[in-house]
Amino acid sequence: MKKTILLSGAASGFGKLAALELARRGHNVIAGAQIWPQVSQLRDEAKKLGVEIKVEKLDVRSEVDRKHAWSWDVDILVSNAGICEGGPISEQPMQLIRDNFETNVFCNLELIQGFVRKMVQKKRGKVIFTSSMGGLATFPLGGTYCATKHAIEAIAEAMKVELAPFGIKVATLNPGAFNTGFNDRGVEAMMSWYDPKINFTPEDTFRSTYDMLSNQFDPQIMADAIVKIVEDEKVKFRNVVPKATEDWLKQVQKDAWEAMS
Repeated sequence: MKKTILLSGAASGFGKLAALELARRGHNVIAGAQIWPQVSQLRDEAKKLGVEIKVEKLDVRSEVDRKHAWSWDVDILVSNAGICEGGPISEQPMQLIRDNFETNVFCNLELIQGFVRKMVQKKRGKVIFTSSMGGLATFPLGGTYCATKHAIEAIAEAMKVELAPFGIKVATLNPGAFNTGFNDRGVEAMMSWYDPKINFTPEDTFRSTYDMLSNQFDPQIMADAIVKIVEDEKVKFRNVVPKATEDWLKQVQKDAWEAMS
């Protein structure tokens, strides 16, 4: 059945791939991009591909953009916008920590609340949160990002129960490490403030993170998962992609019960 679907953070990565594929499948797709140059680029790309898609400026941190977005009548919201500020949380500048929470948690939640009110009136709808494997486990040098995604997990679990009586379905998608550039930029951002001459965290600590980035998954796998959960009538609440990451996370969570400090 044809649906109207809004994807935030759709200017790049699997958000863009999923938006284009959903449009190819005949859905009415609204792809949200943070800045105007991204809007122009995605419109041009869609035109070249012969894909009919509505690309709109949607910076989740902009009150103007959020209010404009609430004028759209959508069946499904894919909350996909997010940033990653890497680095040891013991030393990370507090402003960066606040920025990460403002984008990933508070502003995304405010955008969702506006659409949920409209879904409640219609007694139907679907909200899909792009969480992360970092929402179910925590990694050194990724404490801040993982904390934002842990918050998203709690929000999504609460909404799942609270909105069920109104016919609204809620689900999370937890991607592993995908080669979209997102993870790489998160690590790179750390270098804007980290100084081995000042900070006490040794540079050798970063090596395992760099190793992880050298072995990332094809983002098309995640894009396909987004398309599937958007189109499926029966929605599984938690969806970790790929299966290897799901199996690894279950073991990590099991081991956490026996961990010693």
